[in-house]
Amino acid sequence: MTPLPSMQALRDWLAENPHATRRDIARAFGIKGGAKLDLKAMLRELEAEGSYTRRRARAPGTLPPVTVLDVLEPDAEGDIFARPVEWRGDGAPPRIYLPPRAGDPALGEGDRVLAKLTPARGPDQDYLGQIIRKLGSGPRRILGIFRREAQGGRIVPIEKGADRFWQVSDTGGAQDGELVHAEPVAKGRFGPARANVVERLGDPTAPKAVSLIAIHEHGIRDEFPDEVLAEADRATSLPVEGRRDLRDLAFATIDPWDARDHDDALFAAPDPDPENPGGHILWVAIADVAAYVTSGSELDREARRRGNSTYFPDRVVPMLPDILSGDLCSLHEGVDRPCIALRMIISADGTKRAHDFHRAVIRSRASLTYEQAQAADEGQFDDLTEPLASGIAALFAVYRALKSARNRRQPLDLDLPERQIVLSDEGRVTSVAFKERFDAHKLVEECMVLANVAAAETLREKGSALLYRVHEEPSPEKLDALRELARESGFNLAKGQVLQTRHFNQLLAQAEGTEFDELINMATLRSMTQAYYAPQNFGHFGLSLREYAHFTSPIRRYADLIVHRALTSAHRWGADGLSAWDIEHLEETAKAISEAERRSMAAERDTADRYLAAYLADRVGAEFAGRVSGVARFGVFVKLDETGADGLVPIRAIGDEYFRHDPDAQLLVGERTGFRIGLGQRVRVKLAEAEPVTGGIALELLEVEGEAPRRGSGTRRKGGPRRAAGRARIASTKGRKKLKRKRG
Repeated sequence: MTPLPSMQALRDWLAENPHATRRDIARAFGIKGGAKLDLKAMLRELEAEGSYTRRRARAPGTLPPVTVLDVLEPDAEGDIFARPVEWRGDGAPPRIYLPPRAGDPALGEGDRVLAKLTPARGPDQDYLGQIIRKLGSGPRRILGIFRREAQGGRIVPIEKGADRFWQVSDTGGAQDGELVHAEPVAKGRFGPARANVVERLGDPTAPKAVSLIAIHEHGIRDEFPDEVLAEADRATSLPVEGRRDLRDLAFATIDPWDARDHDDALFAAPDPDPENPGGHILWVAIADVAAYVTSGSELDREARRRGNSTYFPDRVVPMLPDILSGDLCSLHEGVDRPCIALRMIISADGTKRAHDFHRAVIRSRASLTYEQAQAADEGQFDDLTEPLASGIAALFAVYRALKSARNRRQPLDLDLPERQIVLSDEGRVTSVAFKERFDAHKLVEECMVLANVAAAETLREKGSALLYRVHEEPSPEKLDALRELARESGFNLAKGQVLQTRHFNQLLAQAEGTEFDELINMATLRSMTQAYYAPQNFGHFGLSLREYAHFTSPIRRYADLIVHRALTSAHRWGADGLSAWDIEHLEETAKAISEAERRSMAAERDTADRYLAAYLADRVGAEFAGRVSGVARFGVFVKLDETGADGLVPIRAIGDEYFRHDPDAQLLVGERTGFRIGLGQRVRVKLAEAEPVTGGIALELLEVEGEAPRRGSGTRRKGGPRRAAGRARIASTKGRKKLKRKRG
């Protein structure tokens, strides 16, 4: 039985919690049963002396100062949040931040704690919680396929690296083969792990389920809370008063044919200034999302949690509700739209001579595709492009000038074609191809890069807080590995000096057109660090830029929204700029959205893997050409030429001998024959297995650079190609995760 607190302990606690009810006090001190009568008597004494005032029951929509909480999944920076077990208010329950304190118990998702609450202010939490004690651990969720059996059923996880299953206690009405969410339950010392089905997600083989699996597996937020949707529904078109009127300029958007939003528009014209011969004036207009999504609003809080939009072949999970992302904040043709417009003066050689920002209003004349813009540049006009002929010509003239400046700057020039998965109306893969790159693509990219540079420069000059897009130089270890690979391939990467992107480009140029072309491109990419967001400026190595900030996509990236607010504050355009909370939590925001970006990239990559596995599933036994894209101690990864799909050749399926792994040289070497398999080598493989649900592709190696793996006279290693192919899904994911961690 929990002992009663002393009178002084009660006085001290009530002094800190003056609005507590008797129930709150009992919870705080763990008082139950008959001891509550003793507590009641103690409170009467404290009431008589004036140390305690009896409180009525709380109003709906409020939380007591002491309450029981369920711990949520840690956010991107590892911070712990929770929600109340009991909630009597309207809408979603409050979000409670549990700041770490010395002596607090370790917490994970689903744990239950008793905590003292105090109101908090900020877009990411409603209360601060101070843990009194941990009440127990909660279950984690399992995403898997339900398989019915005579004694109930079992759940097989969909993760490629999973090698266990859960026996089902409560099927929740799930049908055999359905995708389900389940929660583990307590079990005895012996026997399989057990779980209950808590949510049915439908047929995992249905085409539309592919991205749904990735959404659930990676924790992508795909449903907006009611309060966020309600706030978005209240949004209306903004007035044009107080904005610079640019509606007389023939702006146009240039996007993919299937673009879901239009957040940037361009206009260019020759510069009439005689001191800038051959120069141009370039306008870049970006949707003024910050005017709709203000700091601390429900929309802002949700956008920060999401970090960015996530794109799949069959759907998009947007950062903002569609009424904003697809309508009010989208620069559709023929309608007035608020924007932040950047005016830049460009010289004939592509140098940015000057720039200035304006809060403006534009009216786009046309929503063009890349193909339309490219055709217009080549003299083939249609009804949309013909009226814009002079403007399009000016834009391509600007591009050619910026291209000249780009060549002088020498950003990293990797040749990495982008894969495109084409789906039918039913969601099935009809083709896999590589996107064609036009000058129109490069035109938009160069204009956006220059606009991002201008934003960073302006905010730095004005002493404003902001989020930079940072890409640091490669580590010495990765440089040494790339240098060694280049040497073995007959090329040279400069040593003994500070490496710049031009040195990497010289290496790529040496390899261009040779049998090592793709190998050197892949190895150079893997030597690079991963870009991220930070409030400090560490430069952008890959773009060869001293300062760079994302400004051009506030519909789909939270970092850009922060930069827009910073520009608003720096120019004193209004009260909807950076808040004090934004500035104070800039470091945490940077970490959160960097992690969200990685999460989205992983979900997009896994979805592509599953679609490709489904596309190849009926071609098991077929032979494919490809190239070794990764080497690990358990096998080699091969990227297929035809589709760009990655598959695993398990080491057991390669030959009859033991292979030694050289991680520095990215090689597998046969111990007896010396047969070598290395990064970038051309191979021919046979498709052994393609599993759409997991995305696993297992391959059998037929040839390496035209030579078949040598077969020795010894005994085959246990588990030949057929057995190894069946294990490829497990090895594939575990190995790829290790390789990705190693690549940074």
